[in-house]
Amino acid sequence: MPQPTANPASINADGSASLVPSRFRAARWLSNPHVQTLLPRLLRPQRVEWRQEFFTLPDGDEVELAWVTPEPADVQAPLFVLFHGLEGGMGSPYAHDLLAAARDQGYRPLLMHFRGCGSRPNRLPRAYHSGDTGDARVLLDSLSRRFPRAPKVVAGVSLGGNMLLRLLAEPECDALGLHAALVISAPLDLAACAQRLGEGFSRVYERHLLGSLKRKVLPRLERGELPLVATAEQVRKLKRLRDYDDLITAPLHGFRDAEDYYTRASSGPVLDRIQVPTLLLHAKDDPFMPADLIDRFPQRSPMVTMELAEQGGHVGFMAPGDGYRPDYWLGKRLERYLQELSLT
Repeated sequence: MPQPTANPASINADGSASLVPSRFRAARWLSNPHVQTLLPRLLRPQRVEWRQEFFTLPDGDEVELAWVTPEPADVQAPLFVLFHGLEGGMGSPYAHDLLAAARDQGYRPLLMHFRGCGSRPNRLPRAYHSGDTGDARVLLDSLSRRFPRAPKVVAGVSLGGNMLLRLLAEPECDALGLHAALVISAPLDLAACAQRLGEGFSRVYERHLLGSLKRKVLPRLERGELPLVATAEQVRKLKRLRDYDDLITAPLHGFRDAEDYYTRASSGPVLDRIQVPTLLLHAKDDPFMPADLIDRFPQRSPMVTMELAEQGGHVGFMAPGDGYRPDYWLGKRLERYLQELSLT
């Protein structure tokens, strides 16, 4: 099967990738970025049926996979592997929308929950972070052996998108046999995005995410399961995601502090190293990110196409639908992308 290439129309004369405008258009009453961001969580898309698999990692820990059912009978059916955002998973509305779109195009879709994000806690005294590519690499390598003749398309949302971009930029990615990638609302500059989440109405999202992280880590701290000097009382007092990353994420995963973590895990600086055809979807009004985020990383591989929408919020992209009910545009965009790849 031929390897797809980046859209020639999106490549500059010097070989670098340029921005292309998105076809996404929000109705006037859906134009607010916070409406775009919050509405998908209120209006659930079509649900997919799925089965669990607990996938054991080389270090003895596990991640939970969600395989969409019924699965294709053809073992050569292309795989669609989805990586979710911070504290996301199969409970995230975008997951069902994207997985259903891949299923309807004849793919074998699955979602990998990051460590501790599935139905039960992970085994080892660690969690996951924005630059943690190892588990995804192990899974994709395993899928190559289980389905040796099946093409693989990968997708990442928000934190999962940042992780995926880091993976695509690694030299080891060549051995994974990936045909294409889709990345949605990725925080290319982790420090800048952490700062943006502490401003204005975006604090609502920060409090929600921080609350979820606290609920997971507090019982483990109180049981003495984590190799940290942090106390449960310190965690309870945290008000900012950056402070959580400084106290928990960084020391738990071998970083000096939050600044070191953000610097080493951000995906923006490695966009020029990607050799897999990759479509990045981004909304200018994303309330998780600074307005100039895309401008900060002009050096991008010619294999990267940046599709930029004026509106859409953070993983929102809610379009006008029938009557007054909005429509989930991301699934339709994925369907069009998969049709362009022509792997089925």
